Amino acid sequence: MSTKLYVGNLDYGMNDEALNTLFAQAGTVTSAMVIMDRYSGRSKGFGFVEMGTEDEAQKAIEMFNGKEQNGRALVVNEARPKKPRTNDFQR
Repeated sequence: MSTKLYVGNLDYGMNDEALNTLFAQAGTVTSAMVIMDRYSGRSKGFGFVEMGTEDEAQKAIEMFNGKEQNGRALVVNEARPKKPRTNDFQR
């Protein structure tokens, strides 16, 4: 079973391939995705990495949480489930 990790405080120049390469040091990366702003096309500064096993995910957290990458200290932890959106704009 793969484990999804949240990766925050990314350098705005980071792309999916670079994120994949970075986390491959901890084990098998199933997927790596930097979240991009749909209007500007610029990175939002965070992304998600899916590791092949729970052990690899734990190793990645230990290796990269707080580690400086391009002058920014990464925040790495297990991703929380996505909450359903609510329509707050009802009149």
